[in-house]
Amino acid sequence: MAEAARRIDRIDTAARFTAADAEALNARFAAVPTRAMLAQVLAEGLAGRIAAVSSFGAESAVLLHLLADIDRNVPVLFLDTGKHFPETLAYRDELAGRLGLSNVIDLVPDPAALIQRDESGLRWSYDPDGCCEIRKVQPLAAALAGFDATFTGRKGFQNAARAGLARFELDLTDQAGRLKINPLADWSSDQIGSYMAAAGLPAHPLVAGGYPSIGCSPCTSKVAPGEDARSGRWNGWDKTECGIHVDGAADDLPPGYDPAF
Repeated sequence: MAEAARRIDRIDTAARFTAADAEALNARFAAVPTRAMLAQVLAEGLAGRIAAVSSFGAESAVLLHLLADIDRNVPVLFLDTGKHFPETLAYRDELAGRLGLSNVIDLVPDPAALIQRDESGLRWSYDPDGCCEIRKVQPLAAALAGFDATFTGRKGFQNAARAGLARFELDLTDQAGRLKINPLADWSSDQIGSYMAAAGLPAHPLVAGGYPSIGCSPCTSKVAPGEDARSGRWNGWDKTECGIHVDGAADDLPPGYDPAF
């Protein structure tokens, strides 16, 4: 199965993966440094058509720098929810310009869905899952129909749910067999910091203010010393993920939905 994954036809829109493919890729790249792994995956077309999904958050610069060093034209999908901190939008523009990223694609919520389900813009305050579905899950699911795999910036140290994260895994948010690649899965917080310093990468302006994990402004708060990096996300709710990385997150899309790029 892994051999088939290595021979994906980039024109074949049905090309997808199996759990055996993910396991084989994990075995193949188990001892390969991150940059070399990324270079081989991209050069050999091991994952077919691939895009990076980036929040341009606290640690996003590392993966984006690694990718830009290999291929600045890799599509980078940014979920422009309409609820981001102004600092995040400014950081997106600064980082994209500095790294020379030539294919950053902003995904926005469907205007009709916002009118029907969040006309007040306050759904986050009583139904954060529903808000994330409209503003993140649905736009990303629609955009990913054109890709076979994604790069994510998830890391095992971020919280207990992500501990033991593999580099290669199937995307469980749909049934298409899309591959999800987590190049920084085994990186530590110290490695992230050291890489950013060595590469001279700018920090997200909110990090110094106590925000080690940054999402939409209404649902992101400061983190106290000793807490895990994502404890400031959806504080007070029984919620740890926005939904784009969990099973069954995108069951339904609005009829005819087409994200505005």
